[in-house]
Amino acid sequence: MKHEKVEKNIGLLAILVVVAISFGGLAEITPLLFQKETTEPIEGLRPYTALEMEGRDIYIREGCSVCHSQMIRPFRSETERYGHYSVAGEHVWEHPFLWGSKRTGPDLARVGQRYSDDWHRAHLIDPRSVVPESNMPGFPWLETTELDGKLTAKKLSTFRDYFNVPYSDEDIAGAEAAVAGKTEMDALIAYLQSLGHALK
Repeated sequence: MKHEKVEKNIGLLAILVVVAISFGGLAEITPLLFQKETTEPIEGLRPYTALEMEGRDIYIREGCSVCHSQMIRPFRSETERYGHYSVAGEHVWEHPFLWGSKRTGPDLARVGQRYSDDWHRAHLIDPRSVVPESNMPGFPWLETTELDGKLTAKKLSTFRDYFNVPYSDEDIAGAEAAVAGKTEMDALIAYLQSLGHALK
């Protein structure tokens, strides 16, 4: 029996499992690479500014995506609470993607402009000062840590050259000046305020 040879030969079984998974993965992933909805930005989408890009890096560095998803699923319970469900076209310039599924805290996909900058600042310094039941830690050091901006232009340039994000030469040339004198708190708030700008 042929299947018995496969089942008793662990090396051959492992190779065939990898081949089967590879074909299945290709069948699922390949069509997505050519669908307009997943490869083209939605109307109204704009690239992150230099300050927002720095804020996004701080968001990733501080592990915010561990507790906050940025992926609203198309269920009534989620769209009523958070807004329009997430679509791929609003994330085509995101590298890495921050969709996630873990929600210790609320989803942040549409948090932009929902609260004032002052609210975000108070919340990030001492979350319980504005949300008494919050179990989020505070990030007070962001308020006193200034951005140096030395790599900001390089970040924008990398996103333009490798990910086709439409940054102009002026955007890249002015990136360091755009973040000069700003704190990490300013950058993180700017990033949070930009979330969901294209599809409310």
